[in-house]
Amino acid sequence: MRLALREAERATRHGDVPIGAVVVLEGEVIGAAGNERELRQSPLAHAEMLAIEQAAGHMGSWRLLNTVLYVTLEPCTMCAGAIVQARIPRLVYGASDDKAGAAGTLYNVCQDPRLNHCLHVSGGLLATESVALLQQFFRARR
Repeated sequence: MRLALREAERATRHGDVPIGAVVVLEGEVIGAAGNERELRQSPLAHAEMLAIEQAAGHMGSWRLLNTVLYVTLEPCTMCAGAIVQARIPRLVYGASDDKAGAAGTLYNVCQDPRLNHCLHVSGGLLATESVALLQQFFRARR
């Protein structure tokens, strides 16, 4: 999660909201990214999506079995859907997202039994640090 926080900090350098994500396979980082929506001018360039794409390239498969995704903020519906589609078995996030959280706060995409894959979700890891980054970013913009 500390690496995800570093990725989040890097995102602010190009004006992006500080969210970072890291995909780990058996102790090895195989994908890491911060948000790049502003940098790429793409609504798809969330940290989770970019880290998942890197990990899939590393593994040579869209099925990211036996991996763990660490992300500083609870994923949105788009990212939660991608996590399910990638068959990631475990998600660990920092701060809950009261406005867009789709891993249990507003929606529970990751554990919806109607979908083809459910995963283990745990939140709150380094949440204080994740929230502080977000607050600092938005305070500076207002």
